[in-house]
Amino acid sequence: MCGITGEMRFDGTPPDDGAVLRMTGAMRSRGPDGEGLWRDDWVTLGHRRLTVIDLSEAGDQPMVRADLGLALAFNGCVYNYPELREQLRAAGHTFRSTSDTEVVLVAYAQWGEAFVEHLVGMFAVALVDRVRRRLVLARDRLGIKPLYLAESSGRLRFASTLPALLRGGGVDTGIDPVALHHYLSWHSIVPAPRTILRGVRKLPPATVRVVDPDGRARDRVYWRPEYVRDPAHAGWDARQWRAAVGEALRTAVRRRLVADVPVGVLLSGGLDSSMIVALLAEAGQERLRTFSIGFDGRDDETGDEFHYSDLVARAYDTDHQRIRLSDSDLVPAVRRTVEAMTEPMGSHDVVAFHLLSEQVARHVKVAQSGQGADEVFAGYGYHQPLAAVPREEAAVTFASAFFDRDHAGCARLTGPAYVLDRDVSRELVAADLAAPGAETALDAVLRLDTHLMLPDDPVKRVDSMSMAWGLEVRTPFLDQDLVTLAAACPPQHKIARGGKGVLKEIAREVLPAEVVDRPKGYFPVPALRHVDGPIRELVVEALRAPAARERGLFRPEYVDGLLGEPGRARAAAGSNKLWQLGLLELWLQTHRVR
Repeated sequence: MCGITGEMRFDGTPPDDGAVLRMTGAMRSRGPDGEGLWRDDWVTLGHRRLTVIDLSEAGDQPMVRADLGLALAFNGCVYNYPELREQLRAAGHTFRSTSDTEVVLVAYAQWGEAFVEHLVGMFAVALVDRVRRRLVLARDRLGIKPLYLAESSGRLRFASTLPALLRGGGVDTGIDPVALHHYLSWHSIVPAPRTILRGVRKLPPATVRVVDPDGRARDRVYWRPEYVRDPAHAGWDARQWRAAVGEALRTAVRRRLVADVPVGVLLSGGLDSSMIVALLAEAGQERLRTFSIGFDGRDDETGDEFHYSDLVARAYDTDHQRIRLSDSDLVPAVRRTVEAMTEPMGSHDVVAFHLLSEQVARHVKVAQSGQGADEVFAGYGYHQPLAAVPREEAAVTFASAFFDRDHAGCARLTGPAYVLDRDVSRELVAADLAAPGAETALDAVLRLDTHLMLPDDPVKRVDSMSMAWGLEVRTPFLDQDLVTLAAACPPQHKIARGGKGVLKEIAREVLPAEVVDRPKGYFPVPALRHVDGPIRELVVEALRAPAARERGLFRPEYVDGLLGEPGRARAAAGSNKLWQLGLLELWLQTHRVR
């Protein structure tokens, strides 16, 4: 796990090494164990390293194989690299390290642009083909590893974080009105390829982009499950689906143990992370390091789920650490969290993940986590009604349940310069849901959740917050084979028992019933949900700042209305709206976006 950067020139001038060094330096936390720079006359690569596999200097990056005419900057982990290395050796290739990085490089030498189809893992790749003088960029299937791009006249820059690109300079930092519409519609989610800034884009998940010497680029999407029933599974009953999903999940958990350092688990006490602990114990892991976090409660709202995480820790004799923080810890943590955000993230639990990662990184470099299970196995409340909805009504049903506000609501909120004459968010959702494949309305929504929304919500949140402390987080529920199998699984097995039915049946074999049957919970941070006290002061300061007035993102009368709402209203929907708006402005100001 690392941070990668680079610059490619199309106009014959040499790349700006100073800009690449600035971008690389901005990501020190992502790779605290080393820094590297490599240049050719038309391209420069930068790298920050977090040592997880092959801790020696042989694994340093950027990695260059002059004999193959290749150079590589790589972020992530390829879980099947030992098997691939043996396969490539059998094909006549040699290796100079035991790293997965070199396996990626040699895989390209063997299979060309199809190399990504052989990789099982999470990754962002910047590979220089010196013979063809082209740059190959690639991102893993579920977008777990980020890759940001900024193109201007004569050059392309890329980095693992958006703030790193800003540090390089020369970026168009105007607000993208379409991205702002998405942000305000979907809980602060801005799907690829857009970002909140006009001049920065994201390489979409499961995409290979080849950039030729003249700057022309072509994309290829190399993976996308169909979300239809597979004839190979015809006639399977619930028991057979339970067995198949259980075996795929066990494989996913075992795959994510590959490392030359210890691996822990972020144990929230929910079903998903608890299953990971149970399956790791079943695989023979003893005295597993597990970590849970909790905060001060508020009125009748609890600030932790220690009761459930303790149950699991005791059941599997883990080396468990409770981390309890008070409201006084949150204000400075909010500022540090915003600094670590690669894009604005309006979810309350992002601060909790930042604080949890800080503590966990003191003990382990790698941890497994349960993100993705709800999207893949229909765990959200809005999934249930979709089982009875005709395929053609998926967009209407999804929008009514998922959108924060409709197009008219966005127009009432945004400043005149950012009002759009089309409902771009509704159009994007409708187009995705209407795309070929996906037999049922629920299939279509799970496809949208998993491949459009998820990479820029929980996945991005966890990557940004964990890598801010040099912690690599791995997500078994986003294993490519597990996701493919789940996409083929009939919807009734997923929505059973209030959602994630097939997972719950597997969990009953390994977990206490109290954990399996508990109500669905979310990462509780009461002080942020209510946006009062010092947290409110921080948000108000951002919304009232001169930079906010000059930018004019939000209509003053709308903001005044939110700030003037009485305490009871603030504690409900008003607080979420206030936090979402204030967080965006706070992020822009923190990263000096003008």
